[in-house]
Formats: sequence, C-alpha cells, structure tokens
Amino acid sequence: MDGKVVIITGANTGIGKETALDLARRNAKIYLACRDFDRCEAARKEIIEKTGNQQIFNRHLDLSDQQSVRDFVEKFSNEEEKLDVLINNAGVLNLPHSLTVDGIESHFGINHVSHFLLTHLLLDHLKKAQQGRIVNVSSVGYKSAKIDKDDLQLQKSYAELIAYCNSKLAQVLTTQSLAKKLEGTNVTVYSLHPGIIITEIWRNGKISKILQLFLVPVLRFLFCKSIKSGAQTSIRCAVDPDLATVSGKYFSDCEVVEKLKGQANEIGLEDFLWTESLRLAKIPSDFSYK
Repeated sequence: MDGKVVIITGANTGIGKETALDLARRNAKIYLACRDFDRCEAARKEIIEKTGNQQIFNRHLDLSDQQSVRDFVEKFSNEEEKLDVLINNAGVLNLPHSLTVDGIESHFGINHVSHFLLTHLLLDHLKKAQQGRIVNVSSVGYKSAKIDKDDLQLQKSYAELIAYCNSKLAQVLTTQSLAKKLEGTNVTVYSLHPGIIITEIWRNGKISKILQLFLVPVLRFLFCKSIKSGAQTSIRCAVDPDLATVSGKYFSDCEVVEKLKGQANEIGLEDFLWTESLRLAKIPSDFSYK
C-alpha cells in the first residue's frame, strides 16, 4: 500500500482499528475518521507505536450529522487530491428510537445514509487514484431486513434489530447500484459481512446488557470470530489486486457470495433505496458518476 491514501470510518476501535493496523503495516497513509477525538488520538498513537508508520491521522467525523460529513470532506480535500480506498466501517446497533441531526432514524442515518453521502462526496478523489475502492462493511443481518416502502424509517412500528438490519440491506443494495453507475471508471465498490464479532457495536440497548452479563462468553466461544479475523474481509477488499475488476459484490469470509437472501431479491427495492438514499443525503438526482 506504499503511497496509497486510505480513509476508515470508526477506526478507533474494533474491526476498523484492526483494519487500520493491518494497512498501516503495509505502509498506507491512513485517515482515521471518528466521532470521539480523544479515543481516536489514542488509537492513532497505538497504531504508530505498533507499526512504525507515522502517516496516521486523526480526523473528526460525526455520522449522525451530515454537515460533519461535508466538513470532513472539505478538510480532506484541502489535504489530499486522491483517495485510493474508502472503508465505510463505522456503525451502530441496538439504539432506542432516535433521530440524527438531519431527522433520519439513527441506524439508517448513521450506518447507511451518511456513508452514502461520504462516498458521493469523495468520488472525484477516488477517480484520481489508479484504482479507487469503496468498501462498505455491512452484515449478514441484511437477510433479516423488513423494509416497508411506506415506513422506511419505522415511524409506525420500531424495533431496534429490524432498524439495524434494514440499514445493512440498504448498504448491500446501494453497493450494487453504485457499481453499475461506476462501470467504465477506475472505481470499484464492495459490501461485506465481517463475521459475528463482539465489539463495541454491542454497547447500546437492553440486548447488549444481557449479552454482556450472560451470553457474551458463550457466543464468543461457540460462534464469534476474533476481531483480527473479522477484519480480514475488509482488508481483502481493500488490497487484493485480484479484485481490481470485481465490483458490486457482497463478500463473506473473504469470498464472494453469489446468491443473496431475503429482501435483497425483492423486485424494485434496489431502485427504491437508491432514490430514497439520494433524497435523504440531499444529493442531486443528476449527480455525475463518470
């Protein structure tokens, strides 16, 4: 990754931090995009200490506020002309019903819409790279999504897990849409399931408290990957030269999953989510992808 510039959201902990450590060892120049400056600074220092790579930077990004996304990109644009890899890694789970600054249900707004906006704002930088890559860290939870086109933000009936799963399906389907729009460019895009991993994403909500007290040891022993193992699919999508001509695919355990499940096969849903994502992110419908 010599000379390559990488942005990783949510890189101060969990999979994001492990991904940053790996890419730092490969000599990438990495921007850690995080909400909490102090925790990000601690992660930055640790990554430098462990890898010897001094090109690790702490940058503020609050995905619950689209203005913060725009401010982040403006600052990045003043520092860099190109971007080789964007890893949309940050996410929330088990939040009680709440809205982002922009009035969007929090799981959908943070996990999906703000990353969707970030990606669009950085496309020109990605096109300037030899081969730009967008890596969307989704989840196998997409299979359990129950998106209602008449209640996308779950105003009529809210459930924490469904809100999370809906946001992850949106990432998978808009990855497919974006790949089609970027055909013929040097930019590829991937979505992925990192594996079941107990990271800080479980810290919110009543479910997380029960898990922490009773189920975490059992889950970790029987089903869960280590954080290092969980980061490997993100890393492959970011660095493997064999994927330079692959785009729009969903990965699990470092391999392409050819047949998607559940609502991922619902006719018309991909187009619906694309249109709604543009609207919620306030991106012009005539945005140019070429």
